[in-house]
Amino acid sequence: MEVNSAGYMTSRTVREASGLQSLTSTLYLRLHKADRDASFHCSVHYHLPAGQHGHLDSPAFRLTLHYPTEHVHFWVDSPSTTEGWVREGDSVQLFCRGDGSPNPEYTFFRLQDKQEDVLKTNLEGNLTLEGVRRGQSGTYGCRVEDYDAAEDAELSKTLELRVAYLDPLELSTREELSLPLGNSTAVNCSVQGLPTPALRWTKDSIPLGNGPTLSLSSITFDSAGTYICEASMPTVPLLSRTQSFKLLVQGPPELRAEETQPRSEGSWREGDEVRLVCSARGYPEPKLSWSQLGGSPAEPAPGGQGWVSSSLTLKVTSALSRDGVSCEASNPHGNALHVFHFGSVAPQTSQAGVAVMAVAVSVGLLLLVVAAFYCMRRKGRPGCCRQGEKGAPPPGEPELSHSGSERPEQTGLLTGGASGGARHGSGGFGDEC
Repeated sequence: MEVNSAGYMTSRTVREASGLQSLTSTLYLRLHKADRDASFHCSVHYHLPAGQHGHLDSPAFRLTLHYPTEHVHFWVDSPSTTEGWVREGDSVQLFCRGDGSPNPEYTFFRLQDKQEDVLKTNLEGNLTLEGVRRGQSGTYGCRVEDYDAAEDAELSKTLELRVAYLDPLELSTREELSLPLGNSTAVNCSVQGLPTPALRWTKDSIPLGNGPTLSLSSITFDSAGTYICEASMPTVPLLSRTQSFKLLVQGPPELRAEETQPRSEGSWREGDEVRLVCSARGYPEPKLSWSQLGGSPAEPAPGGQGWVSSSLTLKVTSALSRDGVSCEASNPHGNALHVFHFGSVAPQTSQAGVAVMAVAVSVGLLLLVVAAFYCMRRKGRPGCCRQGEKGAPPPGEPELSHSGSERPEQTGLLTGGASGGARHGSGGFGDEC
């Protein structure tokens, strides 16, 4: 038998009537808290014939140790920040654990004016606060009821529960603020919260500045839009609130015009198609009108910023080149006008060819009519309008040339006009050939 301060073991061998031997071993062990997770088993080693050896192991088992509490741990097991803040409205769980066995009884309390207000007592060691409110901030404690613990053991722990809250934001203006063009204003944003919230202003997701006051000076139509005041807490990332207002800028319309296919002056041709676009903004929303029919209804323009646009598609003519096409935007504060000019408009090539051909045909027809009329006036007179007739001309008439240098019709006209009238007075073409 071996004896020491941790324990000792005894063995006893008994020879049975059958000639077999029985071996009994007993372990006496002084257990400590460190043995609470230890596993125990017994192992037997024996000799076999031919110098062989064997061994058998018993099933392993653990011991249930009873020992007093020495230390207590108390913490918040809820969605909380590293600084220990919890959000108002969340469910908060407080956990308490002592290192004694078996599990001791736990008492949860809250310290108010140095007095303990007992909240719950159980063996599980947890306390749940449903929908915690800001008024529940304070000092909470847990005490282990272990009467076997040493007198100097610390069986009670406390912690500070800090509930973060953020009240709705308040603005110094209404949800919709209307100001004349060029004015200035300042809007204040106020909030109550713990820890102290940080405020910042944005417009269309663009930061404008930090702090409770937003200053706007010499506002333009670009200043119109929705402004947002956001309150957040760096130490409580998921706790934030926003409040917004819409700024309306009153003023006469601002007009913007464009041609979808702009050309230099003088490059337009008759019949070319052009699409004109007029965009305007202002408040109240301006109405768009055209000097020509066919304009589309006004609708919000791409890009926002309060622009509305209307388009007009037409063919360029000489009249449009002279008068132009006007687009007008108007609202109760005034109006704005833009005139599209096209400069000189050249006729189309195909139309010019048709015009030249028409003039040529007209001249040809006119010559035929004149020739027919001339011959009809002399019809029935001998020798008139006959090519190659023999014989001398009538007395006093000049001889016609047959050299081909002059056409007979042209010669007759000339001579009739010069001499016929002298001889016959008002006889006209009586002797002409």
